[in-house]
Amino acid sequence: MIKDKMNKGKILLVGFGPGAEAHMSVRALQAIEEAHVVIGYSTYINLVKNLLAGKDVIRKGMTEEIDRCIEAYEQAQLGKTVALISSGDIGVYGMAGPTYEVLLKSGWKPGCGVEVEIIPGSTALSACASLVGAPLTHDFCSISLSDLLTPWPTIAKRIDAAGRSDFVIALYNPKSGRRTQQIVEAQRILLQYRKPDTPVAIVKSAYREAQNIQRVRLDEMKDCKIGMLTTVLIGNSSTYMEEGLMITPRGYANKYENITGDAIEGEKRGRSLSMGLTGWKGCVREYLRKNHGASLREAAHHFDSPTGDIIAAISEASADSGENDSAGEYTAAKVQHDIASVIDAAKQWGRLRAVVRNDGGAVSELMVHANDFSMRRDWLNIENEHFHLHIDSAKIQQAWFIRRGDTLCGVHFTNQQNETLFNLSLIRKNGAFNHAALQAFEQDWATLTATNEQEKASNE
Repeated sequence: MIKDKMNKGKILLVGFGPGAEAHMSVRALQAIEEAHVVIGYSTYINLVKNLLAGKDVIRKGMTEEIDRCIEAYEQAQLGKTVALISSGDIGVYGMAGPTYEVLLKSGWKPGCGVEVEIIPGSTALSACASLVGAPLTHDFCSISLSDLLTPWPTIAKRIDAAGRSDFVIALYNPKSGRRTQQIVEAQRILLQYRKPDTPVAIVKSAYREAQNIQRVRLDEMKDCKIGMLTTVLIGNSSTYMEEGLMITPRGYANKYENITGDAIEGEKRGRSLSMGLTGWKGCVREYLRKNHGASLREAAHHFDSPTGDIIAAISEASADSGENDSAGEYTAAKVQHDIASVIDAAKQWGRLRAVVRNDGGAVSELMVHANDFSMRRDWLNIENEHFHLHIDSAKIQQAWFIRRGDTLCGVHFTNQQNETLFNLSLIRKNGAFNHAALQAFEQDWATLTATNEQEKASNE
């Protein structure tokens, strides 16, 4: 193809919102007006047909996205201004990404040759949300259920993570004539984390002639009329429906009396919540002080946090504050040496209880001795005549000494996500620890949790 070097072309990637001219940005209207050539999916072309007089119009089908990108580049190389259009925002499940991929693979670089400009538009999720209330007022995410280009296990993992994290969720491409079970699977996954009566808004063709809105519960979602022109908005644990409006609270009730009143006890206007980044670990310690007998697992469940984070919170108790900042019966400290040092030290602790939990919730409690431990390549093995346990040592990121009064003395080994991989604890007999084992444990606690500076000072 011959390039016109004297008249540099331009590609305008135009997101025009829901479709009605009233919802288009001024720049989107200008971009279409500037264009010599307009390229788009037939449905998009029809939505803006009153703006296309005197222009070359190139229509492409649903699965011809890459063809649209190539066509736009070729037309721009001829020196033309090309508007590649899309409803919603062209950078959200739109043509901006594929266009850049095609250009870069063709040797194009920003600032050289064809100029590219992205004109953002109102997304489908924001347009749909505006019709049903304010469901996106707090953290949300969008997930496409189309498995035409994305493997289903990847999509399912994202749905699970969003459900687990309590995001408000917008589902794009929820169902088509051929893809009918994806929405069923999405509902099944989310019902593991959300109540059946969680509000759901199903919006078809927002701000277009065929607009339709359904307000239902999560457990009713899969039985509703849903298609490719539909966006599904699923509330989080605090979203509610009132007077036909789907509302997700911003969080003011966490800080202020009756939302607009004075700050509630323990909170300050304009400051992070007491459960904010710098304060939440203090809340963990307060919980353990007030809930005598609560286990680490119970505390982790209460705060919906990994066990390692709970132990870290215990370890940060301020010695200067005494009981006011203690973690009740618990004390903890981070091991400052390598994991092998802990295993070697444990040989002086006598018989131990090793506890291992799997992802499915099963718990194994094994009576072992540190002499049963061995290292083979990257694997930490616990082997005796009764069982073999193999742990990928590369996944052990940290070890923590932990004590709970006179009932627990042990070490937790945590992974990169701060979840406990396994833990070792001293065994009590007749309600008491072996004196020699306890002395060795306390000595190793002091030695292995000491920083290098502390060690150097003690050696001097």
